[in-house]
Amino acid sequence: MTELEKGPTGRRRGRGARERILSASQQLFREQGINRTGMDQLCAAAEVSKRTAYQHFTGKDELVAEYLRRFDPSVLPGVFDRTDLTPRERLLAAFDIPPTTPLCPYIAAAVELHDSQHPASQYARDYKKAVAARLADTAREAGAADPEQLGEQLALLIDGAAARTRVLDADAFPTAAAIAAVLIDNAIPATAGDDRRREEVSS
Repeated sequence: MTELEKGPTGRRRGRGARERILSASQQLFREQGINRTGMDQLCAAAEVSKRTAYQHFTGKDELVAEYLRRFDPSVLPGVFDRTDLTPRERLLAAFDIPPTTPLCPYIAAAVELHDSQHPASQYARDYKKAVAARLADTAREAGAADPEQLGEQLALLIDGAAARTRVLDADAFPTAAAIAAVLIDNAIPATAGDDRRREEVSS
């Protein structure tokens, strides 16, 4: 048997097996962590045999990398692609994260893997840089004097709030959003701020 190999329940599986494995990894890796999730458990959740799993992925390392690569390729489109918000509002919307949201998968993977050369660690670095870049681009739209600096500051706040929320089991994002508002207003020159306030009043 090759592609349509029988799964652990005896039913014939194959088509969609890769997607089921990735779906199972997204659930299990986020719920219980990468290191605590074994291939046997992943295969059971995806309803595939280990042989089928290794036909799609050479090992767990490749699966972890693919899991991160596909997680959010467009970088928070629900925030940065919104056309109903001003640039300043989009910056603040990045902090509108429910406290029940699991820890950022990129942070979690980097912490668990302890290997800067792992492909998943590289995806994590690329993603975090992409978030800071999108924040900087939006800060530039808002008229920030130093958008790159503001983007890095806001990215640091987001990651810090995510970690603190997880450690303390208490929502740290409202405090982070309040700090972000001060940083944003301090970074925007008075003329740009006046334009922003007029825009908000007219909307």
